[in-house]
Amino acid sequence: MRQWAHWGAISSLIALILLNVGWELWWAPLREGGSWLVLKAALLLLPLPGILRARRYTYQWASMFILGFFAEGVMRGWADSGLSSTFGWAQAALCTLFFTSVLAFVRAGRAAA
Repeated sequence: MRQWAHWGAISSLIALILLNVGWELWWAPLREGGSWLVLKAALLLLPLPGILRARRYTYQWASMFILGFFAEGVMRGWADSGLSSTFGWAQAALCTLFFTSVLAFVRAGRAAA
């Protein structure tokens, strides 16, 4: 179970990074030619090394960190229109997958200890 949760967290975090870069640069940026909001993808790089190394502490703080991205995804999914709305809901779904994977990883680690 712990291994599945680990890979779920890795894959959803990388997918979230790629979604944010593509969304804000090419697919549906706020301004023509790209948006400075692409820098939010750089924030998602902060937990990536710890998640890749399966560090429990990183998993714990990343579970709270990701909630800001979830809130943005829901807000833009609800308030935006067209492709941007779709990407907002996709971001919220990836955040949910990441959050549940993180919780499963931490829970499995506690059960093993």
